[in-house]
Amino acid sequence: MVARILGSVSDGGALAGMVVAFILLLTSGLSGFVPLFVLFLLTVFATRWGRRRKERLGLAERSGGRTASQVLANLGAAVCCALPVLWFPEFTDLLMAASMAALAEAAADTVSSEVGQGSARRAYSIIGFRSVPVGTNGGISVAGTLAGIAAALLIAWVSVAFDVVAPRWGFTIAIAGSTGMMFDSILGATWENAGRMGNDAVNFVSTIFAADIALLTGLLAGRFAR
Repeated sequence: MVARILGSVSDGGALAGMVVAFILLLTSGLSGFVPLFVLFLLTVFATRWGRRRKERLGLAERSGGRTASQVLANLGAAVCCALPVLWFPEFTDLLMAASMAALAEAAADTVSSEVGQGSARRAYSIIGFRSVPVGTNGGISVAGTLAGIAAALLIAWVSVAFDVVAPRWGFTIAIAGSTGMMFDSILGATWENAGRMGNDAVNFVSTIFAADIALLTGLLAGRFAR
């Protein structure tokens, strides 16, 4: 509701966000809502970062805010990981770690893109590192990348601090989120630029990639419970 009032999401986006929030509350209690709220704050702040410059470059977010498809593309993977907790509570820690990794990737990707577009003077394609215009799919910048990593670290810290996951998962979530951010750029520079994937699909696949890193780490380490 707050996001809709601020104009950060459309009516459909607000509804999709409410569904996501409800599922996280259902699976992990009130503490599960905190990382999602932090992600929302990061998104609002990053979107407004360098707003005038983005408008001048034609990169500013469209009026009306993020649509339902955009919200689900960024948060759908987190829901897919959290929902099975209702039927498989013995895997709560593993599943919630994967869910938080997906949120960390969403935060990292959004913040890196928005901060990079709002402040970076140069951008480089993640494939070959040649210079590209700011805002190009697959283009990365120092400022954007560092901001994205910081966002992933923040989501990881909040997840641990509010007991959504055990402390041992903090590093994994941060790494998964940051790695997923880079994977998003690779998909943008290749399949999205080639017209094989849309931006929503790229975002969704990248959050799944981050969640899979956390799941694989947990499975390999045998960390199924607190």
